[in-house]
Amino acid sequence: MTAERTATTETGRPLRRDAQRNRETILAAARIAFAEQGINASLEGIARRAGVAIGTLYRHFPRRLDLMQAIFDDKLEACVRAGERALTVPDAWVAFTGFLERIFELQAQDRGLNDLLSMTFRCDWTTHAHERLWEVFAKVVARAHQDGRLRPDITAEDLALVVWSHTRVIEATRASAPHAWRRHLALTLDGFRSDRARPLPEPPMTAAQVRDAMAALGESVVWR
Repeated sequence: MTAERTATTETGRPLRRDAQRNRETILAAARIAFAEQGINASLEGIARRAGVAIGTLYRHFPRRLDLMQAIFDDKLEACVRAGERALTVPDAWVAFTGFLERIFELQAQDRGLNDLLSMTFRCDWTTHAHERLWEVFAKVVARAHQDGRLRPDITAEDLALVVWSHTRVIEATRASAPHAWRRHLALTLDGFRSDRARPLPEPPMTAAQVRDAMAALGESVVWR
C-alpha cells in the first residue's frame, strides 16, 4: 500500500482535503523530477513544480528519504515481483534473462529507480527492499545453475556488477540511444553462458563487499 492511500496526520486522523491535495501534487511532481533527474533532484525544484512552498513540502516529507519512500516503495516492490514471477517460468535460462531484462526496463524508465537499485542508505526500508531483491536474485541464479546453462562461477553478487554497469549505460544513453542497454545486456548474457566460460581473473565479490560498495554510492546523495 502506498503512502498516498494511507496519509494521515501525526494523530492518525486523515489529512484535510487541501492538505491531501498538496501531498498528492508534491508526489506527482516528485515522480517526474526523480524519474528525469535521479534521486538528487532539487527539493526546491519539486516544490516549485508542485506549486507549493518548500515549507509545505517539508511538512509532508521532513526528509528526502521520506519522499523517496513514498515514491519508490511500489517500484522496488515491482522489481521483487518480477523476480518472483521469474521463479514460476519453467525454463530457468529464460527466467534468468527475462528477469534481468525486466529489471533494466524498469530502470530505463526511471532515473531515480536506476540510482536506487545501485545504492543503499541508512534506513530500514531501502535495506529491507534490497535484501528481498537479492534473495530473489539468488534463487533465480540457483535455478539457472541447476539448469546447466548459467556458468557455475556466477554468483548473485556478480549481478550487482551487472546492475552497476547498466546504471551507467542507461544514464549515458538515455537521450541519444535509449534502447542501447538491450544490446549491452545481450552481450553480457552471452558471457554468462556455461558454454562460453573461461577462467576468471578475480573471485566474486562477497555480500559484504557489495553492501559496502552500494553504501559508498549512497553517500553521494544530497540529503537536504
